[in-house]
Amino acid sequence: MAKAEPNVVPLCDVLLVLLIIFMVITPMVQKGIDVKLPDTAQDTGGGVPAGIIVLTLKKDLSVMINQEQIDLAMLQDRLRAIYSARQDKTIFIRADAKLPFVRVMELIDIAKGAGVETLGLIPEYFTEEN
Repeated sequence: MAKAEPNVVPLCDVLLVLLIIFMVITPMVQKGIDVKLPDTAQDTGGGVPAGIIVLTLKKDLSVMINQEQIDLAMLQDRLRAIYSARQDKTIFIRADAKLPFVRVMELIDIAKGAGVETLGLIPEYFTEEN
């Protein structure tokens, strides 16, 4: 009586080819944004440093630069005017945490187009009086 054994050589060849394909493709698929985490070792003294630009996006999609209300269509020109004379090209984007992140990404794109190099995100839950 002849004993039938499965031939596993083709299966091993296919698995090795798939492994090589995934090893080559995986580094090309990874996408993302570079993130710098804040340094917690330094003491800031609790105050907000002077000269910081904070871009605020509220729940009703109104935009403010520090305390100045601005139209979204004029935002890039205004930011370009602010950052053309500044050495520190840092901005903080403060947005309502309940807003879709697509809206925040629009502000990030506008800020990057205006010459901002470093960007910080501040998610916040606004109350009615804010």
